Amino acid sequence: MSKTDMTQAFTMIRNLDATPQQVWHAWTDPDAISDWWHPRDTSTPREEVEVDVRVGGHYIYTMVNDGTGERVVTGGVYKEVIPPKRLVFTWGEPGGDPEDTPVVTVTLEPDNNATLMTFELRGFSGQPGDGFVYDGWDEALDVLEEYLA
Repeated sequence: MSKTDMTQAFTMIRNLDATPQQVWHAWTDPDAISDWWHPRDTSTPREEVEVDVRVGGHYIYTMVNDGTGERVVTGGVYKEVIPPKRLVFTWGEPGGDPEDTPVVTVTLEPDNNATLMTFELRGFSGQPGDGFVYDGWDEALDVLEEYLA
């Protein structure tokens, strides 16, 4: 029986000052991922990022709280890979059941010399100010914008 309620979801939309190819690279290259895929006041050590960006491929990364040293390891499985337009992957504990894990969908659309990025997370009901999943992703996407600038 599934524990993850996939009817719970939230969406964030960002207009990024980069091409879809540049944004795709940020989501799929381990060097880029280590530079941005974390909220503020945390870091992602490059040596703790592994990605195999293909349908059925796995990824894993570690976020480290810069103040406390607390480590959070996250991973998942790529479900859909359509460069540079759409990336779908599970997001949770490494080795978790991919059928019972929240799912992230990132859609990239060209918008003149920029990219309209839609980020959707299914399996959590987040909202601004929750101090948890929504705020964490919101900050990470802020860091992504800074990385691409």
